[in-house]
Amino acid sequence: MCEDELNCKEKIRAIHDTMDVLSGKWKVSIIACLCYQGMRFSELLREVEGISGRMLSRELKDLEMNKLIERTVVDTKPVSVFYKITDYGASLKELTDVIAEWGIKHRAMITEDFKKVTL
Repeated sequence: MCEDELNCKEKIRAIHDTMDVLSGKWKVSIIACLCYQGMRFSELLREVEGISGRMLSRELKDLEMNKLIERTVVDTKPVSVFYKITDYGASLKELTDVIAEWGIKHRAMITEDFKKVTL
């Protein structure tokens, strides 16, 4: 991975910076959802299984602060809030696709290993 010690340290620092922005159980899932289409808060709450409203609100604020998503208040009755991915946030789509592909392969491997053990 690293050609020399300085290059290795730079890459590790960049990985740490990335993980600081994307850390937590929910952020990558939220980004992945918004890469496909913008959503209202209530839609995101339904789409991201298992997240509470309070946690979703916190994660959305962090993502907005890091300029990965954009929040728009829609003047409707009742007022609704719409979230969409920014161009900068959309640069993570390839990463979310790779993570999803790896997750599918990993689940298949673990499931296959589990079947072997239980037989």
